[in-house]
Amino acid sequence: MKLFSLLLIGLLIITYSVKSQNQDDQNLRVGHFYTEVEGKKELAKLKKGYQTKEAWVKRAEIIKQGILKGADLDPLPQKTPLNPRYTDERKYDGYSVKNVAIESLPGVFVTGSLYIPENSDKKMAGILSPHGHWSSPEDYGRYRADMQNRCASFARMGAIVFAYDMVGYGEMKELGWIHKHPLSFKQQLWNSVRALDFILSLDNIDPERIGVTGASGGGTQTFMLAAIDDRNKVSVPVVMVSAHFFGGCICESGMPVHESDHHETNNVEIAALAAPRPMLLVSNGDDWTKNTATVEFPHLQYIYKLMGVEDKVEFGHLPDDKHGYEFSKRKFVYPFLAKYLKLNLSAIQDKNGELTEKGIEIEPYEKMKVFSESNPLPDYTVLTNDDVKW
Repeated sequence: MKLFSLLLIGLLIITYSVKSQNQDDQNLRVGHFYTEVEGKKELAKLKKGYQTKEAWVKRAEIIKQGILKGADLDPLPQKTPLNPRYTDERKYDGYSVKNVAIESLPGVFVTGSLYIPENSDKKMAGILSPHGHWSSPEDYGRYRADMQNRCASFARMGAIVFAYDMVGYGEMKELGWIHKHPLSFKQQLWNSVRALDFILSLDNIDPERIGVTGASGGGTQTFMLAAIDDRNKVSVPVVMVSAHFFGGCICESGMPVHESDHHETNNVEIAALAAPRPMLLVSNGDDWTKNTATVEFPHLQYIYKLMGVEDKVEFGHLPDDKHGYEFSKRKFVYPFLAKYLKLNLSAIQDKNGELTEKGIEIEPYEKMKVFSESNPLPDYTVLTNDDVKW
């Protein structure tokens, strides 16, 4: 009987998910919604609608409201206490790490790791680091080596860094949360807003030096958060901003944030909502960002020029690279964030001035967990997506 009930619940979840993805098909833009040619033409058409700064500012507000309404985050939920729970601190070469869980909503624990500079007695920058859809057990979410390398490097440079699990990853997955859930876009974006609340609540944080960077699905979180929350001052979406691709996961395009009865947009325009705040795109020649130099970046540059800050948007393109956030891509990111967040780039340079990540400790999954027998989950913990009280 118990097995039958579990199977029935699973069937209902799948049915609900499929229904959610298809109930508003005319307002969903999923995956390769356009061809590359169509995406370029769409940008050219949209561009005609804003020839002045005032026209773009008006357009930007429409797009922002489209995201919030499409994600069912208008009005925003009440911000309840975060109640952070920490593990012991682990000290390494130039930085330390402790794991933390915050409550994005009562009983909804968002788990992650906090990377702290060795010298943390002065005002510091803060960086959020959402991860992408790397799901293999040996190469997983925020636990993968490239995430730990960049977070530790940012900490060595003088920033406090919060790397946090996406919905249905890490400890949330162990509890029973599902990543490909019909409301994962809403839940995940709200978790990112609360992650920003958390990093801003820490001692010695400079609220004018807050950045966010992630790749793939983490790139989507990066530009979506920058679009709806201007407390984020610098953004670096990696291998994600595309005129023709709208994100292949339900967490990126499963809710009608790109199109409604009142607007239609794409991820290039959404990324542009960061203007006039500094932004760097990083792209490669093997995925949907292969045309960045000729399609997406020129459009963003045009909008930044309208805002009077053309020099604050940059891009780094690696035509021979594949989809990811490898060291070759991080080499673009470190100097950019050092420049705009006033970080110490020399802290990650060798005697020849070359960037290095030597000496960073890559921790195993178990060491990066928050909850354990000695630090058990509270009895009021929300165990699945469907149990959330908004």
